[in-house]
Amino acid sequence: MMWRKLGLTAMFALPAIVLRLTGTELPPGLTVLVYGAGVVASAVLLSWAAEAAQVDISGSLAIAILALIAVLPEYAVDLYFSYTAGGDPTYTQFAAANMTGSNRLLIGIGWPLVAFVGFWAMRRARRRDAGDADPSIATGYREPVVVLPPRNRVELAFLAVASAYAFLIPMTRSIAWYDAVVLLALFGAYLWRVTREGRGEPDLIGVAADIALLPQRQRRVLVTGLFVAAAAIVVMAAKPFADGLVQTGETLGIDQFLLVQWLAPLSSEAPELIVATIFAWRLHAAEGLGMLLSAKVNQWTLLVGSLWVAYTLGGGGGAPLPLDGRQTEEFLLTSAQALLAFAVLADLRFGLWEAAAIFGLFVLQFPFPTTEVRLVFSAVYIVVAVALLVRRRRYLPGIFASIGRWERRSETATGPVVSAGAED
Repeated sequence: MMWRKLGLTAMFALPAIVLRLTGTELPPGLTVLVYGAGVVASAVLLSWAAEAAQVDISGSLAIAILALIAVLPEYAVDLYFSYTAGGDPTYTQFAAANMTGSNRLLIGIGWPLVAFVGFWAMRRARRRDAGDADPSIATGYREPVVVLPPRNRVELAFLAVASAYAFLIPMTRSIAWYDAVVLLALFGAYLWRVTREGRGEPDLIGVAADIALLPQRQRRVLVTGLFVAAAAIVVMAAKPFADGLVQTGETLGIDQFLLVQWLAPLSSEAPELIVATIFAWRLHAAEGLGMLLSAKVNQWTLLVGSLWVAYTLGGGGGAPLPLDGRQTEEFLLTSAQALLAFAVLADLRFGLWEAAAIFGLFVLQFPFPTTEVRLVFSAVYIVVAVALLVRRRRYLPGIFASIGRWERRSETATGPVVSAGAED
């Protein structure tokens, strides 16, 4: 079964490899489909390899590799836009579009999806055990919540700092060298901080679990091969996929900004969302949500900070990466959403109604892609976030204090992943 899934995934990437090596050109729409399939396939292979690698690589090296490798497909597409913008100003708008889209998708779709699936799985499991008992036993007398372990305060602390700093970028309407320095330093500090914690046994599922059961030599060869193959695929597919999105929008009269903002991130983020959802379905919703929280910190620091670097290497000459009016609004909206996400998780609990509210606010923006609507939603995010932070202010000292102390991960378990939750 493992080899069948690996082979099937590789087959999805094969057309992209053949077309790129032979230099064959397709119409824009087909280009997006073929190379988009390659990006998705590479992301799936990377996720399996990264999970299985935890068996053989421990400590800081494992965390560093997993932090960088897991998001390679998303970074490859976004950094290509930034690099190209250094020599072609028409691509400048797409760098910010792809980055804001990927960050908002992760919170607006990913977090609620994990919560909804986790609640459903919990209810299903309890009904199976309780038979025809009172339905309130399935969800509890109060709102069910996903409970994060205390170790996730570290991610929350860095998310809060990065989100606070991100509000400064729309004020300057650009991403400058000092923004890159601050955000990349934050990522480095986050990476250093999490390496100070011990790590328990990895909880693997699906193909990654099957790979982990292989003999050591065979497992290491296979994992290394998957890393190399997936990296090669995404490098070959990123450029034509990105260019195809732009050309498709031009050919079909579709807003190019929206295509780049949502279709590209949806392709590269899909495997990560699927893995997190599987965790939730198997009654490990806290692990799935924690994985997406860590991904948000990575993207909000490393990805945003890398945009200026790629822009400079592409011919920007060290000048700031400019943001026009629409990009500035999108960046502000993304920052406001990140602030709300931090406020919601400040008590380490993610409730049903909180998940529904975040999802609803995300979806309601799409029918009205105007300046006024973006600014109104930004204000709503900020007002609600501030209100929540005032209400949950007693949790904030513990969150920020977590940066300066550490415990072994295996000693910080908190019990059930999904439980009938008490309110503040």
